[in-house]
Amino acid sequence: MEEMVSESNLEEVELILGYQFKDKNLLLQAFTHVSFHDSDKYSEKHTSYERLELMGDSVLNLLMIRKLFFLYPKLSPGKLTYLRSDNTDNEKLARVAFKQGLHRFLRHKKPRLEQSIQEFEKAMVDYPLHSHRLIRAPKILADVLEAAIGAVFIDSNSIETVWKVFEHVLEPFISLEKLGENPVTTLLEICQKNGCKPRYDTDSWDKDQTAKVYVKDCLVGKATFGKKDIAINRAAKDALDNIDQTYLVFSMQEKDQKSSNEVLSEEENNEDS
Repeated sequence: MEEMVSESNLEEVELILGYQFKDKNLLLQAFTHVSFHDSDKYSEKHTSYERLELMGDSVLNLLMIRKLFFLYPKLSPGKLTYLRSDNTDNEKLARVAFKQGLHRFLRHKKPRLEQSIQEFEKAMVDYPLHSHRLIRAPKILADVLEAAIGAVFIDSNSIETVWKVFEHVLEPFISLEKLGENPVTTLLEICQKNGCKPRYDTDSWDKDQTAKVYVKDCLVGKATFGKKDIAINRAAKDALDNIDQTYLVFSMQEKDQKSSNEVLSEEENNEDS
């Protein structure tokens, strides 16, 4: 299904954003995907939102880190980076674009886009705020939001105007209290504290699209999904959801290590005697 902005509904987009463009062509460009011109490449003749998206991405990152910098004056650079990422990543921005209905005005010729958006809508039910890379978010939704941010910046030539327009659009923000971590990162940290590393197996991916995670050669989690990186994240989450089982593996490892040490000690004592 092809959705598009036309002169007649440009005003509706402006109402959603709460901003009137001086240059309407910027708004039209912000909602034009490269596929609309039957081409996969950007050209001067057939413009798309790609340049505006690049601009919007940079502007948004600056505005978000400025907000967080003053909101959390004692927060470490690492935590600030995590917070900024969760508030500006693909999934977060795709959620905002969907919530505001911006996808309805996109000019494109991508036949599966509507289905992808429907799947995204269903997946969001289980993760109201953010899944932390456990669901697939259509990148095109995030792209069009960033392009709109870029368009407002170019049209207004004011970063403060951009923030005034988009601050309420981007709500709710992910606070420090609700900051989540990538399951892969969390599992790695837990394993490192116990002297080992998780091992991910996707050898059967072409056959069953399943990712498995092992700790000390023991299967502790697995997941099946149509995108490999998400399947790996879900496998890590499965291991974390069954953390008692994972810690049992650590416990077995410790016992095996103690047994090995006892055997070595006994052998050494025998040699001494």
